[in-house]
Amino acid sequence: MSLGPAEVAKIAHLARLAIRDEDVPAYARNLSAILELVAQMNAADTAGVAPMAHPLDMTQRLRSDAVTEPDQREHFQAIAPQVEAGLYLVPKVIE
Repeated sequence: MSLGPAEVAKIAHLARLAIRDEDVPAYARNLSAILELVAQMNAADTAGVAPMAHPLDMTQRLRSDAVTEPDQREHFQAIAPQVEAGLYLVPKVIE
């Protein structure tokens, strides 16, 4: 699939990109090459290929979900300018 200057301009507008007129042919070539690669990948027969859940086909090691730091909430809130019911109070900045 080959893209022309009009399609590149439309894509740039939809993506909110500013492209100079002299750069449009290069973008058209690059985008056309990407679309051709996608077409080639779509043409590959993958009917007999089983999907993999992990690219290395092995389970991931996960760390245990355990608390590693002590609770210092009271210490941090003691130095806060304003606290109420365990929450930090901040001034309103938006009317």
